[in-house]
Amino acid sequence: MDQTEDKTLESEDNFGLSPRIFDQALDAIEAEDAPALEALLDPLHPADIADLIEQLDGRDRRALLELAPSAVDGDVLSELDENLRDAVIPQMAPEQLAEAVRDLESDDVVDLVEYLDTAQQEAVLDALPASDRVAVEKALAYPEESAGRLMQVEVARAPEHWSVGEAIDFLRSSPTLPDQFYHLVLVDPRMRPVGQATLGRILSSGRDALLKDIVEDTFITFKVTDDEGDIARAFNQYHLISSPVVDANERLVGVITIDDAMNVLDEEHAEDMLRLAGVGESATISDSTFETVKQRFPWLIVNLFTVNLAALIVGLFDHTIAAVVAVAALMPVVASMGGSAGTQSLTVAVRALATHDLTSSNALRVIRRELFVGLFNGFVFAAIMAAVGTFGYGNSLLGLSLALAMITNMVVAALAGVLVPVLLDKLGFDPALASGTFVTTTTDMVGFFSFLGIATLILL
Repeated sequence: MDQTEDKTLESEDNFGLSPRIFDQALDAIEAEDAPALEALLDPLHPADIADLIEQLDGRDRRALLELAPSAVDGDVLSELDENLRDAVIPQMAPEQLAEAVRDLESDDVVDLVEYLDTAQQEAVLDALPASDRVAVEKALAYPEESAGRLMQVEVARAPEHWSVGEAIDFLRSSPTLPDQFYHLVLVDPRMRPVGQATLGRILSSGRDALLKDIVEDTFITFKVTDDEGDIARAFNQYHLISSPVVDANERLVGVITIDDAMNVLDEEHAEDMLRLAGVGESATISDSTFETVKQRFPWLIVNLFTVNLAALIVGLFDHTIAAVVAVAALMPVVASMGGSAGTQSLTVAVRALATHDLTSSNALRVIRRELFVGLFNGFVFAAIMAAVGTFGYGNSLLGLSLALAMITNMVVAALAGVLVPVLLDKLGFDPALASGTFVTTTTDMVGFFSFLGIATLILL
């Protein structure tokens, strides 16, 4: 391998956890070579170390924590999947855990300790300075998944009447600024946020310019009790970078940054995808066998029940199947096409509900669109299946039965894919959690019943 190839390989290793590094880490763990493991982990980004821990099995994970305890700091814990974090933290000594979280921002500490047991929480909180501990305990008093839990209390703020020069002097001399921030929040004498200026505009303006004259046009504040999902969608909708959080008296108490908001959005999307598949909302490849079975078994039971309902419908037409054997071969086609069409419609609807793009004001238009999509697809595939029945099986009446059943099930599937999640949402249920089962059951039952029923009327 020439020098250029070496550089390319090293460049690739800088982005994400490469298989080569994973194999080297595994070799060091198996050899119980602590110095080699620490040297390998030291240059890695915390997110890559978290990926490494998530890819290891339980035995190797424990060995890594014993061989290289200093490699797992607060930043690594923050990057770990929530379920795995709960498994890793109990394996850490209290002093090791305390050291890991000492330099974290308040929002990261809250995210870390909110699901720990009391003893582990105390170990973390005892490691914090008194002011930070008060801030974290106050945040933990807010409702789960609220702005109060998501925000960081370290805020760069300044009086609204200051000039750019005064602000720059303050920023250079203040010892209490956050490690990273994007805006200077302007407050009135009652500590209520009235605007915010980006660091870029501050640095590019003259010292005599007033801060209130260079504030951003888009300025949104959130209450400590606002839902974090709504906040994440607002960040995405209005292209926010950071935004202040206020208490019941409209006073500034913290700030939410884009990285935390996007993490929430990513988690919600992942949860919806997992729920649609019926594997729980927090399934990961790191879950134990028992946890995986526990998450999947209930939905498999539900699916078994619905499949038996479909089988019951098929059993009602056993005389038709006995008389026309080709019906048995073709009936899964109608049901399967309906299931695929229903899943397509369902996925779009659940995503639109999650992002608030599908509302009561446009639901009728979306339903009407899906109806026409179902009709169009139904007629196209009906023509194809009519030809299959007529020329492939030599029975034009069988082709007609297939065509009529295909149109019926494609229309029902398209409508069910929208109506089921919308109805569940109206009733207060999570549409991502149960919609898939209902839609699949509907398309299977309608597919079998329509094809076998029409075939009975036409062929017998």
